[in-house]
Amino acid sequence: MRKLVAVLIVVPLGVLLVALAVVNRKPVMLGLNPFDANAGFGIEAPLFLFLLGAFALGLVIGGIATWLGQGKWRKTARVEAREASTWRRQADRLEKELEGLDAHPRRARLAAD
Repeated sequence: MRKLVAVLIVVPLGVLLVALAVVNRKPVMLGLNPFDANAGFGIEAPLFLFLLGAFALGLVIGGIATWLGQGKWRKTARVEAREASTWRRQADRLEKELEGLDAHPRRARLAAD
């Protein structure tokens, strides 16, 4: 189900992005000074580069935000894994002790009358 939803969203977005990139090949000026567009601080490049760059930047920022947001869950998973490992070692040790006891059965002592 999750893959189907991802395909239904990602494929049309990819097709749309490729179509926009093919149509918008003329160079445009991206002004970097918000107060005076003619100040000379700008980059001239085809529009599709700006579109793809904005998409890639959003992807990176979203990935970082998701990674940071899941930090507490990763920490919990590390703590739980460490605890499970400790319990597993203790269970193995106790199993070996039981095997050692089974190998040397004790004789039952009978009380003398």
